[in-house]
Amino acid sequence: MTDTRTLEAILSDQKEELEARQQETLCHRPEEALVEINSPQAQVVIGVRRSGKSTLCYQALKQRGVRFAYVDFDDERLKGLQAEQLNDVLEVLYKIYGDFQYLFLDEVQDIDGWHLFVNRMLRQKMHVIITGSNAKLLSGELATHLTGRNKEIALYPFSFQEFCEMKGVDTNSVATKATAFRRAAFDEYMQQGGFPELLIIKDKRHYINTLVDNILKRDIEQRYKIVFKAAFEQMAHHLLNISPSIVVAQELTELFHFKSQHTTRNYIDYLKQAYLLVGVQKYSTKSKLRAVQEKLYAVDVAMMNMRDNAFSAENSGWRLETVVLIQLLRKCKLEGWDICYFKDRSGECDFLVCQGNQVLQCIQVSYDISAEKTRKRELNGLKTAAQVTKCDNLLLLTDHVYEDTTYDGFDIKIRPVHEWQ
Repeated sequence: MTDTRTLEAILSDQKEELEARQQETLCHRPEEALVEINSPQAQVVIGVRRSGKSTLCYQALKQRGVRFAYVDFDDERLKGLQAEQLNDVLEVLYKIYGDFQYLFLDEVQDIDGWHLFVNRMLRQKMHVIITGSNAKLLSGELATHLTGRNKEIALYPFSFQEFCEMKGVDTNSVATKATAFRRAAFDEYMQQGGFPELLIIKDKRHYINTLVDNILKRDIEQRYKIVFKAAFEQMAHHLLNISPSIVVAQELTELFHFKSQHTTRNYIDYLKQAYLLVGVQKYSTKSKLRAVQEKLYAVDVAMMNMRDNAFSAENSGWRLETVVLIQLLRKCKLEGWDICYFKDRSGECDFLVCQGNQVLQCIQVSYDISAEKTRKRELNGLKTAAQVTKCDNLLLLTDHVYEDTTYDGFDIKIRPVHEWQ
């Protein structure tokens, strides 16, 4: 048990650390506008570790000029804190911060039974902002115990636009120098990815190795009491190495000698819940078909090549496809749209943007279409998807080509990803 004097020392340190952020140059992100700090609902910001969730909530609160209290439960000094001690935490917060009506709880899923405390705070008209790195623990517990009194906001690592903002790269000018600098920044982004701290950390490989290791061991193995730890970690790294790919549970079960496909599916689900991987369903009007043949992607390209024994660094096509998907997820979350992929015997299309049963846009991604065979294959995939879905908004994203073309009667825009972003 942590006594109140120790709690006061820890939470006072956290307050000083939070106040120090006022001196930092921080990136304002579109998701800030989604945080309704005066809502009677708990505002829940979820996403992969180190994606900037704490900074997002901090800026949303500071912009509104409200007095709030802050607790970071990811502090090793709070390890072992019990749910029944959360009232002691609240008492110490009042002592440190004075009176407040806004409570910011960082990585709250580390405390078993946290939802009961949050529920009580909401009943007492406290405005609660929560961050967490596990989708099921947060949304599942909230849905069960808060009965709809929560709003969920997904956050991913920096977009290319945000990456440029932090590096001081002009994203609007069409001058030759500005275009060249933007092009160079995109090449860097394709390799480095969008984790905010990678902009200032030199040993990027160590950072990503440690991050992946923490997610696997702390967020998954400890939480779900994984028995076959070594095999589970091998599978996780294997999926990151081959992403994006359509997963077949039977093949993975045999490859890693799991007892059943049920175990394999659970392990994949844990990786998705912790936001190490994200999944895209296959397009179909039949629910049964959408539930199988899921395509998995790394949550950021840094996860693909900056780990030890990673082998995907040279596949620029996979990396570009991953960059496009994560940007689509950002956009579609804001708009309330869905994303799926298209595949049948006639052709494939990487992404369909859907609103209900209507397909709004078909998007194909190819790093280099200079070879006629590649160009024809990508355009044919778009044409096939358009014929099946009755969508005429067709886009082919590449590394550098800018062109408008017509293929078999279908108008198709071809754009570089760094301009589309």
